[in-house]
Amino acid sequence: MKMAVFLVLLTTFLSAFAPLPSEALNVRGHLLKSKTFLSPPFVLRPGSVSNKYYLDIEFPRGHLALKSFDAEVVDEHGVPVPLHETYLHHWVVEPYYAAKNHGTADVQKLPRIILARNSGVCKHTLGQYYGLGSETRHTATWVPDPYGIEIGNPERPPEGYEEKWLLNVHAIDTRGVADKLGCTECRCDLYNVTIDEYGRSIGKNYTGGLYCCYDQTQCKVKEGFNGEARKLFLRYTVTWLDWSDAVVPVKIYIFDVTDAALLEGRSEPACKVEYQVEECSSENRAKNDCVDVKVAKEVLPRGGDIVFGVAHQHSGGIGASLHGEDGRLLCESMATYGKGKEAGNEAGYIVGMSTCYPKPGTVKVRDGEVLTVVSNYSSERQHTGVMGLFYILVAEEEQRPAINKPALCFSFPVSWCLPAWLSSNL
Repeated sequence: MKMAVFLVLLTTFLSAFAPLPSEALNVRGHLLKSKTFLSPPFVLRPGSVSNKYYLDIEFPRGHLALKSFDAEVVDEHGVPVPLHETYLHHWVVEPYYAAKNHGTADVQKLPRIILARNSGVCKHTLGQYYGLGSETRHTATWVPDPYGIEIGNPERPPEGYEEKWLLNVHAIDTRGVADKLGCTECRCDLYNVTIDEYGRSIGKNYTGGLYCCYDQTQCKVKEGFNGEARKLFLRYTVTWLDWSDAVVPVKIYIFDVTDAALLEGRSEPACKVEYQVEECSSENRAKNDCVDVKVAKEVLPRGGDIVFGVAHQHSGGIGASLHGEDGRLLCESMATYGKGKEAGNEAGYIVGMSTCYPKPGTVKVRDGEVLTVVSNYSSERQHTGVMGLFYILVAEEEQRPAINKPALCFSFPVSWCLPAWLSSNL
């Protein structure tokens, strides 16, 4: 009898997808909505760089629960562009509060824009709600049920302000360049750059990274190579639910392996975002031990249940892990490399990072706990401008759902799960 009821429910659920190309019925009884947008266009020529910030982008409005944000670079015909032609260094998206009346704000000497930022740990430098790079096509961003990232709460913006969204896209055209990996790693000699985008001199010990591949810089192209300018877009798909009491809010935290503040006895985070991996020594090479391991410790402001985790690394990355104060493994995120030429499977590039989806209530962290982030890179050769970030979603204890039994999950016609209250009766 239970199986018959289940089959009826399953048939009803699957049939709900057919008439709803941009919306699907969530099994928790709430309408799951999805919409795809295009960023403003950016134009790239062989070797050129675009690193632009777009304010007030198209984004779902209202008091909502974000469930996912997926993105990729496409051309003006909507065709996905492979990484070996346009390298997606990163994209980030985050909310901000905009003054409703610029004139009034100016008279009162108030800022026109206030960044909303996430909950930490590096919110002054890494304040995004979502952000990925080359791995974007095969890295899950889904926030598991019953959780959601709360946005659009009308009580959040300061008086006289409203919530809007900004997008940063950093892309490098590597068609015909002299050294593809060197260009994607922003090696300063290939860009012929000695000052940063603010006119400050770059130190001699800085051989590559964000300071050398800012907007409108140019990486070295092979002599005689000609290629046309291309108009490109970041195509992004947002999935959300209307906010309700059924949604459990989560906090966003981003850890950075370059933050040495705690290890150096300082209280304020010092997140440098990027670092350099040196080529391994002949001694280590002889032992077949060419792995660079970087470690940092950072304080989690508020504890709870970790419900999602993923790392961000660049080419050469092997994977990263996050550990509790007692050394227990909280989450491990490993890199996947492509094996071909088509978009999403580009050989030599990280095309995906594995994610963690712990059963609710099984991976706990406490208020003020010191967490350790570990980032592993191959050191077979030098790598410049690499990153070792770890992104987690935390549901605070008082907001944890009462039902902890795992849901019954399926992958057809899309990835979805029956809620615990239903699967427990099967």
